[in-house]
Order: sequence, then structure tokens, then C-alpha cells
Amino acid sequence: MVSFIKKSLLLLSAVCMAAVSVTAQEKQPVDYADPLLGTSESRWMLNPGATLPFGMVQLSPDNQGGVWKSGYEYTINNIGGFSHIHSWTMAGLSVMPTVGVLNTRRGPADGPTTGWTTGYRSRIAASSQQASPGYYAVTLMNGNIHTELTSTTRAGFFRFTYPEEEDAHILLDLDIPFENTAEILDAKFTKISDTEIEGYSKQKWSWNEYTVHFVVRFDKPIEGFGGWVGDSILKNVKEIKGKGRMGAYANFKAHKGEVIQMQSAISLVSIDQARLNLETEMNPFKWNFDAVHEHARKVWNTLLSKITVEGGTETNKKKFYTNLYRSYVARTIWSDVNGKYIDVNEIERQTDPASPVLGSDAFWNTFWNLNQLWTLVNPDIASMWVRSFLEIYKTGGWLPKGPAGIEYSGIMEASHEISLMVSAYQKGIRDFDVPLAFKAMIHQQTTPGIRTKEGGFAGNKYYESYLKLGYVPNEEGQVSNTLEYAYDDWCVAEMAKALGKTREYKTFIRRAGNYKNVFDPSVKYVRMKNRDGSWVKDWTPYCCTSFNGPGYLEGNAWQYSFFNPHDVQGIINLMGQDEFNNRLDEGFKKSARYDFNAEGDLYDLVPINHGNQPNMEAAWLFNYSGKPWLTQKWTREIMNKYYGSTPYHGWLGDEDEGQMGAWFVMSAMGLFETDGGASAKPFYEIGSPIFDKITIHLDNKYYSGKTFVIEARNTSDTNRYIQSAILDGKPLNKPWFYHSDLVDGGKLVLEMGPEPNKKWGSGPQDAPPSMSRRK
Repeated sequence: MVSFIKKSLLLLSAVCMAAVSVTAQEKQPVDYADPLLGTSESRWMLNPGATLPFGMVQLSPDNQGGVWKSGYEYTINNIGGFSHIHSWTMAGLSVMPTVGVLNTRRGPADGPTTGWTTGYRSRIAASSQQASPGYYAVTLMNGNIHTELTSTTRAGFFRFTYPEEEDAHILLDLDIPFENTAEILDAKFTKISDTEIEGYSKQKWSWNEYTVHFVVRFDKPIEGFGGWVGDSILKNVKEIKGKGRMGAYANFKAHKGEVIQMQSAISLVSIDQARLNLETEMNPFKWNFDAVHEHARKVWNTLLSKITVEGGTETNKKKFYTNLYRSYVARTIWSDVNGKYIDVNEIERQTDPASPVLGSDAFWNTFWNLNQLWTLVNPDIASMWVRSFLEIYKTGGWLPKGPAGIEYSGIMEASHEISLMVSAYQKGIRDFDVPLAFKAMIHQQTTPGIRTKEGGFAGNKYYESYLKLGYVPNEEGQVSNTLEYAYDDWCVAEMAKALGKTREYKTFIRRAGNYKNVFDPSVKYVRMKNRDGSWVKDWTPYCCTSFNGPGYLEGNAWQYSFFNPHDVQGIINLMGQDEFNNRLDEGFKKSARYDFNAEGDLYDLVPINHGNQPNMEAAWLFNYSGKPWLTQKWTREIMNKYYGSTPYHGWLGDEDEGQMGAWFVMSAMGLFETDGGASAKPFYEIGSPIFDKITIHLDNKYYSGKTFVIEARNTSDTNRYIQSAILDGKPLNKPWFYHSDLVDGGKLVLEMGPEPNKKWGSGPQDAPPSMSRRK
């Protein structure tokens, strides 16, 4: 079967008529996904715009200035442009239709009125917005221009409808404020015909320097062309060149009721490549906006239909499919339709067009969300990511941990791309160069990292000390790095075991126990440790959140003392089972008052901070400690309180490119992998499903079964506790089962009730496997 992503790339999906409104009974999964959900206080990469899965083009409205978490904010009733790129640390080519006197200044976010001093920004009525996967529309009150957006993977389509006769201007602005506003180093626009404009913008933020090449075409002749550089406006020219604040405009005489359409495409390689992307992806649709929109809808519905749910509330279905949508929307394909891309050394490269090279923020702790979702529901996507990692390794010499624009960013701790690679292999997803993958992992975990010439970082920081001492000393960096390095060591050990590499297995399984080197038994917490082996004295369990320097990266000792994905039993042994359970349960009780989120990035203050990565496994740990009913209780509480269903409340913390979304999807199905699925024999832990019936449609290219069904009989918010379980017709008396039992097809039946069955799955023999507890 050809995967949805290949269908999208090759544009082979059939074009249907535009969707009409449907009743709840007729709804498709795509109808439940709401891109506006959570867009109050969302980040640049998470917006209500039009894109395809991992789209290079992510057309979306922008309405904020250059502030943290900027981009689109639902509570601001104006729009300052619709830009093409919403990737981490990257932006490019904003488009804005205006009427009347030409104004080339965007204007402040808090002053959207007409006039030169306030700019071309337009007020909107929030009620005029429409957003669904692959489509966004709004009416701009300055001119009442109805603006619609849709897209393919690398190209965008705009439709502007003018209710009155107007002097119309379509502005192309390069200076885009966002949370990592880039400096425009060099840029150029050229009008090459009456309907087409091309150009580029070389821009830089910190270590990330990249060039956005673009081609724009209209379905009507341009009546006037010009631009601006700073405060200088250029009229009736064919070329604009400069740097800094600059852009171009195309003028039209819009008649009453007239529609002007615009298509665009981008590339990081060249203008010719941008034109190739445009022609390849848009020409099959000609100028039929509705056909492109329906194509996007079909691609998304195919993806979202990989999981079908029955029963439950309409609100939970909306939350489920919106969070599933978010799991595929924020990371970015950066290779062109023919496989060309720019590597980490700014060299043009060629790869297989069906195996794109991708960029993103870090894979920090995605083993608790995205990894397990992708490897289960879309193994083709997991494979795509592994092949992208290896392509970057081949050309750059290191695996990437956050390859924004295909650069080594050095963002976050450790090299958790390794976990995704190992999990894919262990689950039978092996259509990549396995020997090269193992070689790359060994290099990453045995070689101290380096500063790149661009100012980024490749590999692991503080690694010389880790290799020498078995921990990261307080004088050098965050003690929490020790825990994350040890987890990656365990992943490599499990890969070595699967490959029969005995020597490597012994080396890395020994290093996987390094977490013990920073656990202080006198206080039973992971504690900051000096180079001479002494414990840092000025310390408390809630202290020392760090972004740079010593401490705990975006967390505290309380949270990181439970961070041991590969060996939960090892932490229980060190802490004591009663202390483990009591401390964890009390932490949930305290954090429930805050909806499990530390507001304002105050990571020290709340024990269970689901709004950030280091703590996202916490509710699942009771399966290991003899109290699985508390996993059932607290996963439900997080789904109810932390996650919402409105633009004002989607998720409370930092939704890093789908991680919060993927956690919800897995937990709503009642499945989780604390160890990230990287063990030689992967397994799923069981929680509390929120739907009566969940059907996972398995990819038969990778998995032998057709479907796996989870029935949660009598489930409700009250009936959240498992009374008994049957797996494939046989009683299941433990809160976990093997991945192989899922992907060969079958059924898990859970009888649910209002009170915990404290006998089910709670015996010492029932706990899931850990490094210290083999099955």
C-alpha cells in the first residue's frame, strides 16, 4: 500500500468536490480536527494555518510582534500577514492583501487601524475565521477582503475576494516578527512577467542561516509593481534588492465581487527549485482552489482515519483528532520534489525524492509521545524520519538532535533521535541502512560533541566528563544530562543486543546504570554532584531549574528523580516502593490544583509539570509500582484538566511540535511506552481508554495484522478503572502486553468500573519489564 505521505508528495490522490457541512453522525475524522484549538498562547510552529503533514509550506496568519510564543494569538483581533514558513527558528515570505492608499509598514500588534503610522495590519472579527486541516479563511475588515488559504506540501494557494471596487495591493513582506526573528542579510524580488514574481531572502538567526527562494504567480495580470527597502518606496520597477526591512507589492484594479488568486512555492535550494515545486504540485490542479483544498482534506482524512474511535463524547473526539492532527503538523520537510536539499555544510545534495530530509526542534523525550505514536500508527513515517537522520549523518558526520533548516542546533539534552531509530528497528521497521544506523549511534555515544562553524553544536555536550566520571559534574553542566545520556546508552545496548553485538552490548548496558551515580541515597533524590564526588550542599528537591549551567534542565530534582525510562524498577529499588508511590501520588494531588502545569516556565514550583518534557511519564509509573489503578486515575485527570477543547484552552504548557498532542492520543487509547519502545521486545502499558471502541488500522507493509481493537466496556469519566482484561480471548492479569501481540491483529477487551480493582495487575510479578527486572 502506498503511504499517505507518498500520495501527498506525488499528488496521486483523486480530486473530489468540496466538502459540505455534515451532521455529527456523518462526521469524518478530519471534521473533528480543529486547528484553532489552543491557539491562545500557542507557539510559532503551532497555528491555525493551511498545511499538509510536515509541510514545507505552512500558510498561516500572524498577528504578534517578535516576542516569545509569538505567531498567531487567538485573542488578538487583527492580522498582520500570512506567511509561508512556521518552522522552529525559521520564517519566510509574508503575504498581505490591502486596499486604498499603499502602506508598506506592518504596524504594531496593538494598533490595527488604518493610517501610515499604524500600518497595513487589518482588524478581523474572530467569528469570521474558518480553519480545518489544510484550509484557513478570514475576512479582513480593512477592505472586507475575504481571504482563503490552502496548500500542498511545498506550495501555497491564496484566494482573495473583493466585495467592492478597490485599488488592490498584494504585499510580499520579508521582515517577519516572530519568536526567533531573523535578520535579512540579502534579498531580491524580480518581476519576470505580467503574472509572475520570483526572488530570495538570505536570513539568519543565531546559528541558523538559510535562504528562502520563492516564486509567486497570479491568475490576473499585475497592473503595477514596486517595493520598499526600509523607508524608501520604489515604484514601477522590475527589481528590488536590499537587506533588512524590505518587500514588494503587486497592484491590481479589483472590480466588485472580483476574485484574485495567487499561487506560491518555496525552496531552500534555488529559485529554479521553487518553480519546480510550484509546477509539480500546483499545475495538476490548474487554478482550481477548491480542488487543492479538497486534496488537502483528503490527505488529512486518510491520515487521521488510521485510528477510528466509537462512543465517548463529541468533545473528546474533537480533542482526540485535533491532538492527532497536531502530531504531524509542526515539523518540516526541507527537500524539494526531486530530492534536492541544502545540507549542514550549505552544499546542494540529492536524495531519493520519496525519502525527504526533514527539520524540527529537538527530539527531546519524544519517546514518551511522538515516537510511540508514529511507530504504531504510521511506521512509514517513523522510517522516513530515521532515513532523514541518516542522510544528515552521511553528509555532516553527526546525527541531528534538532535539525532546524538542516543545521546542527545542539538544542536540548542528549541525542534522543537514537531512541526513535532503535524503537523503529525493534518493531520491525527496518527499511533503512541498519549497519549505518548502528555506526552512527556508536559515534554519537562515544565521541564528545563539537561546536560547529555556524555556532551550533553537534553531538553531546559535557561528554568528556560523562565518559570519564560516569556523570556530568555540577561545575560543568546540568546533572540531568547524566540521566538522559544513560537512557541513550541503554537504547544503544538494546540495539546491540538485537544485532548480536555482544561487546558493544556489555559496554553500553553497563553505562546505562550511570543514573545511580547521581542518586543520593541519604535523601533519595537525584542530586547535583561536584567533580570531586561530593554532593552540592545548597540544594532542595524543588530547586535549581537550569537553562544554562548547573542544575536540572527545565525541571527540578523532584521531577528528575523519577526520570529513568529504561529502569523504573531500578529507581523503585533505590527510593523504596512505599516512598516511590507516596511521593508520586502526593505530587499528583498537589499538582491537580494547577491543572498539572507550571505557568510562566516556573518549573521549580509544581511537582507534576505535564507542560514540559521531563515529567510526561509520571502518571504511567504506578503500573511499575503495584498500583496500576493510580495510572488509570491520573492519566484521566491529566486528559481532563490539562487538555481542553477551545481556542483558549488546548494545552497549557509548551506544546513542542506535537508532543503534547501525541501523549493525549496514546493515553486516550490507554497505551503507553515508558521506555520509548526501544527494548529488544517492545511492550505497551495499559491505562484508561476514553472511548468505547478504538480501532487501529495497521499498515500491512510493516505489520501482519489488519486491525487491533481496544474495547473499553462501560467506560466513562466515572468508570475509569479496569476491573478485568482479556487479550485475544485470554485473560490478561498484568497492566502491559507485547507490541508483537498488537501488530499481529486482535483485540484487547477491558471491563471498566467506578472503583479500582486493586487486585488486577498489582502483584510483584505483574510489573512491566525494566533493566533491573527482565521478563
